Amino acid sequence: MSKNPHQAEDLILPERLPVFPLRNALLLPGGKLPLNIFEPRYLAMTDFALGAERLIGMVRPKSDDGLQQDLYRVGCAGRITSFMETDDGRYLITLSGVSRFVCREEIMEGTAYRVMEVDWTGFPDDPYSHDEEEPPEVREKLLDVLQKYLSEASMKADWESIQGAPSQTIVNSVAMSCPFSPDEKQAILEAATCEARTGTLITLMEMALAEGSADMADIEDKPTRLQ
Repeated sequence: MSKNPHQAEDLILPERLPVFPLRNALLLPGGKLPLNIFEPRYLAMTDFALGAERLIGMVRPKSDDGLQQDLYRVGCAGRITSFMETDDGRYLITLSGVSRFVCREEIMEGTAYRVMEVDWTGFPDDPYSHDEEEPPEVREKLLDVLQKYLSEASMKADWESIQGAPSQTIVNSVAMSCPFSPDEKQAILEAATCEARTGTLITLMEMALAEGSADMADIEDKPTRLQ
């Protein structure tokens, strides 16, 4: 099957995309992101997406300052694959990650939500990346570092399920759910390939482990003081 950079399976990737600026959330190709939509402008954005390609672009603001935040140029589009409206007028949706994009420029269309002209051509393999599998040595290192990271962070996990999951499912789940900083999550998003994304995640977990060890050593080096 040929890989058209502007088409994923039966989904046409548009040149303009409504975007949802959310600093702490991360959506990756092949990943799933649940969202609770309640602000009127984002309810309108969801209504538009449901009537079009069902695509919403998740883009990270560079800071939490101001209403019209400066955005990173690379985001990820998700397709609405689950939708429910609550009695109080909220939308509960799930976005399934399709492809990353580069924001070219913001389009002033008079909408309450933001619309971007986007470029998909830098990520032609994204719609197919969830089918890729890491080399055995990379997967082994990922699982080894992940087990240490989860233990250090006192995070519970179904290790049997993790061991049986595809590598990219593991990477997406860990990257999206673990408490990395917004800028660290952006680094994972912008990693060029699946293997590079895995490598970035491993590096971030190793850094967290090293910082945790340093904190413990600092505590142990200090004499106990009786009050």
